Amino acid sequence: MRARESTHVDAPVSDVFAFMDDPHNHAAVTPRLTDVRDIARLDNGGKRLSYTYKMAGFGIDGELVQTVHEPDERMCFELRGRLTGTIELLFRPADGGTKLVYAAEYDFPELASTTGVRSVVRRFNRRQLRATLRNVARRFADASDGSATR
Repeated sequence: MRARESTHVDAPVSDVFAFMDDPHNHAAVTPRLTDVRDIARLDNGGKRLSYTYKMAGFGIDGELVQTVHEPDERMCFELRGRLTGTIELLFRPADGGTKLVYAAEYDFPELASTTGVRSVVRRFNRRQLRATLRNVARRFADASDGSATR
């Protein structure tokens, strides 16, 4: 399942990248991401961490590995565990702020075994992605100094 959305964030690219570069902030803005832990820095500047994501009332544990870390431009992640896939975040200057693009490809065979279930999961994922982007933009909009902190 693929999803791609973008939003405008009223802050410089460097600030938005720094915010998204902190795994704790992902938990603060991503609905149903309830825990990030065991964070380790990688040689590429990225991070490896364990996470818990709530779906259908159950906690799904997994590992997230940041495979690409290009400051102020791009982050790519690989999801490992019961939920597998990739996430790419792109950061582009736009209209005096940042265009943040979130592209994801997920594979969760346990829930997506039938066409009807795949459709429901696809809509759920798209709503979660949109909510995450809205939450990032809101964090910066709500900060009086134009920066977002956790």
